[in-house]
Amino acid sequence: MSETPSIPPPDLSRLRIQRDEPAASSGGSRRPWIAVAIVLLVVAVAAAALLMRPKLADVRVATVTTTGGGTVTGAGISANGYVVARTKASVSAKIAGRLSYLGVHEGSEVKTGQVIARIESDVYAAGAQAAKADLARLEVELAQARRDLDRAKRLLEQQVISQHDLEDAQTKADLAQASLASARAQLGVADANLENTRVRAPFDGTVLRKDAEVGEIVAPAAAGGGLTRTAIVTMADLRTLEVEVDVNEAYIARIANGQAASVTLDAYPDTSFRGQVRQIVPTADRQKATVLVKVSILDRDPRILPEMGAKVVFLRDEQAPAVAAPPARVLVRSEALVHDGDATRVWVVESGKLASRDVTLGRERGDQFEVERGLSGGESVVLGPSAALQSGRKVRIRSSS
Repeated sequence: MSETPSIPPPDLSRLRIQRDEPAASSGGSRRPWIAVAIVLLVVAVAAAALLMRPKLADVRVATVTTTGGGTVTGAGISANGYVVARTKASVSAKIAGRLSYLGVHEGSEVKTGQVIARIESDVYAAGAQAAKADLARLEVELAQARRDLDRAKRLLEQQVISQHDLEDAQTKADLAQASLASARAQLGVADANLENTRVRAPFDGTVLRKDAEVGEIVAPAAAGGGLTRTAIVTMADLRTLEVEVDVNEAYIARIANGQAASVTLDAYPDTSFRGQVRQIVPTADRQKATVLVKVSILDRDPRILPEMGAKVVFLRDEQAPAVAAPPARVLVRSEALVHDGDATRVWVVESGKLASRDVTLGRERGDQFEVERGLSGGESVVLGPSAALQSGRKVRIRSSS
């Protein structure tokens, strides 16, 4: 038998701990913190940029207006206005209540006194019936009191009753008479309340608009509020249509009551209607430098409707000399003006940015001034500008006036 070769024992003297080798790098654990730091730095820079960026200024603006109030043509002075009805009314109920009947619609023609609507009247009708019954009872009581008085007079002549008894009978008859008069007055009040539930047309005319529907609560204008309707219909007498126009005060001396005029509606530019000056209102509008003129339309036409735009040409005498048109007036609100010593300027908003404009002012007209130089009309100017405004700064319009 052969011998098994022996395995030599391990040599433990060869095992060593290498203490002089560098430790493994920890860079992998620091990379996320570096990335977070970079992100925070970017956010901080962006926030600083937003804070340093100039804020938009909130401003109120108003539009610079122009007024001319008419021009001179070969035929005469012309002005624009609107058709209105001289006789027009918003018809309301005399008492508050629920609308139970409405017998008209837009375009309905009505006559004076015609019932166009009714308020629920059950309570008022019952009150009138009660007043009538009370009146009938008091009439019976008065008749009995008078019979008692006549009987007392005869008995006094026969010396059956005393003078005191006769005076009692007289007093009862007088009280019955007074009660009857009071009952008649109460019946009148009840009948009037019942009549007030009927809404009647105040004049001959045409219904322009329904302002309430059946089932809605209506009330007189003085008592309206919340969801309560104060008008049931709006009506007008279309036979009284006229045109109201603003005429430049520089031309008003050439217009007189009764003067012939030509009216052209914007809706029918190819058709003209005969007109006549009915009234020149005896006051001027200081802000617009115009005078209101009312022109009656002599040609009746169903196409002419209230609130239509119209152009009026005041026909002049062919022998009268021509009149040069005055320059248009540019008006700016005094609230927009900035006074700097002898100079005056305004801040104008153009494409969302501020620009300063020097202006030369003319006459004062109410809360506005005429601008002789610096503005042409239509510009948006800042109202109540602050000292912090700068040219070129972007603005945000908070409200417009």
